[in-house]
Formats: sequence, C-alpha cells, structure tokens
Amino acid sequence: MRAVVFEEFGGPARVREVPDPVPPREGAVVRVEATGLCRSDWHGWMGHDADVTLPHVPGHELAGVVEAVGPGVTRWAPGARVTVPFVCACGRCPACARGDQQVCERQQQPGFTHWGSFAQYVAIHRADLNLVGLPDGMADTTAAALGCRFATAYRAVVAQGRVRPGEWVAVHGCGGVGLSAVMIAVASGARVVAVDTSEAALRRAAELGAAVCLDAGRAEGGTAGGGTAAAVREATEGGAHVSLDALGSAATCAASVAGLRSRGRHVQVGLLPGGATAVPMDRVVALELELLGSHGMPAHAYPEMMRQVAAGVLRPDLLLGEVIALDAAPAALAALSDGSPSGITVIEPQR
Repeated sequence: MRAVVFEEFGGPARVREVPDPVPPREGAVVRVEATGLCRSDWHGWMGHDADVTLPHVPGHELAGVVEAVGPGVTRWAPGARVTVPFVCACGRCPACARGDQQVCERQQQPGFTHWGSFAQYVAIHRADLNLVGLPDGMADTTAAALGCRFATAYRAVVAQGRVRPGEWVAVHGCGGVGLSAVMIAVASGARVVAVDTSEAALRRAAELGAAVCLDAGRAEGGTAGGGTAAAVREATEGGAHVSLDALGSAATCAASVAGLRSRGRHVQVGLLPGGATAVPMDRVVALELELLGSHGMPAHAYPEMMRQVAAGVLRPDLLLGEVIALDAAPAALAALSDGSPSGITVIEPQR
C-alpha cells in the first residue's frame, strides 16, 4: 500500500510503498477512504509523543470500509462502513470495566502506538469494542472529522463541561477542536465567547453562532492571560461558567482558568507542551473552580452524537476545509508548524 512515512522526528515525511497491514486476532483492517490532518499528528511527527517509534505512519482520524477481520471478531464483516475513536480500548482493564474506555490503561492509538491512517489501509485493535458504524448518507469526509476533534469537543462540552442552556462558555483557540466546541456549545443552548488571534477563525466562530468574538492578541497585557481573561469576564458579566482551552499552551490554559466565574469549570482539551504551566491556583481555591481534563470519547458514547449529526442539529461537515490527496499530506503536515488552518483538512488516500 501507499502511506506517508517519516524516519526522523521533524524530518521529511514521504509517500512510499510499505507492506499491507494484517488484521490483529481481535481486530480489523480498514480501507481508509478519508482521514483528518490534526495537530496531534504534528506533535507525533515532532517527537512529542513517547509512544511513537520510527519509522512511522501518522494519522488517527479516519473513516472507511472494513477490508478484513481477525478470527476473534464477531460483530463486523468486510464491507461495513466505519469510523473509530482515536483511543482504541482493550475492554479488560478496570477503566474499561467502568465504561471509561477513553482512558483505557492498555489503549492503542492508530498513528501513535502503531502505524496510522495516512495510508490506504490501517489496522484497528479490538474491532468489536472500538469500531463505530456510519449512518447511511454520512460522507466519509464528514465521518473522518469525528474521531478526534469533533468527538473530543463533544465530550469536553457535554460530559466534562456539563454545559447547560443559558450558560456562558469560553472557547480559547478556534482551530478544529475549538470550532467544534463552539458549534456543540451553541447547540446545547449556551452563549459562547470565542477567543483566538486569527480574524479568519473568529469570523468562522461567529458564523457558527458565537455571541462574542475576542481577539486575544489585542486583549493581552500584563501577566500571561490577564488581558484575555479580563475581557472574557467583562463580556460574560462576571466570568464564564465553563471555559475550554482548545489550543494547549501555558497562556491559553491560564487565561481559561482566570476567565471563570465562581464555581466555574475549566476543561483542558488541547495538549500542553512539556515543562511548567502556570495556573492561578489562588483563584481556583478562592472561587472553588473545577479543573478537568478531556481525552477523546469512547465508542459506546457515539450514538447520541451520531443521532444529532444525522438530525442536522450538529453539522461537522461545515467545519471541513481542504480535501487533499495522499501525495499532498507531507507538505500539509509540515505546514502545521506555522499554525492550524481554520477548517479541518481531510486526506483521501485512495485518490
């Protein structure tokens, strides 16, 4: 098969022929029809993820067709259209027994723990537990956006953030995850403050229903996050009820926490770089704030999100940006070093 391969962290990625994957005993091989290009792929390419070993094929947001299954698979057969969470759970550890497959203690992640979906075919572990069937009429390009960014934002807003109608939600960083969070929070009845430094991203957030759009570059001043946090508190008349750091930086994390009202809830979604991150813990204590992480979404939680997508309540297709062929993927991956595009880039490996 053809796949995007890199042999050194931060080094050139190239499309070349590699051996076809074989299905694990309880897994499947999926023919990849569409796969999203995500900043997490960039982190893996740069060597920020300890699970990645070289040489490596990135890619973890995918939709496609089951090509082959292992002898232990009972629920799926070749020809089924599927997607998959980026966390593939084991189904046997204590976390899985609680239903918390998104924090499985022995999780597999395509594109990180093993070769991923920037390829014509990808192997998926524990297919009966992790594969999710696609509704009729859902395009592969739309489904490819669900596995990481949209599903992650959905769980961050609905399950972790516990957003209620009428609440103020601040979203720091309006890339793929952030714009997904804006859409989902608006659909949940919340009033949204979108925060970014990109005018294009803020325009997109406004189109998706954000009530207030703040340019963080203009708002900044004083201590890290101080100007942005003050602007959020002013716009929300006292602070957001829920705030998400959808970018992942020391500044956005601090601003998200500092922009909350009393008993507010901060949800960390974006991956933070190594090193210390200054969080205003005095404010956390004084206002009894909650600090929460959010790490994907388990396969068993997909049906409600899928129902809302099928009903048109949620429109992940509106977040799509450029659709490219596999040969264009290496350059698009490298371009993430200069920032994320405002829309979700999707690769079609079969083109």
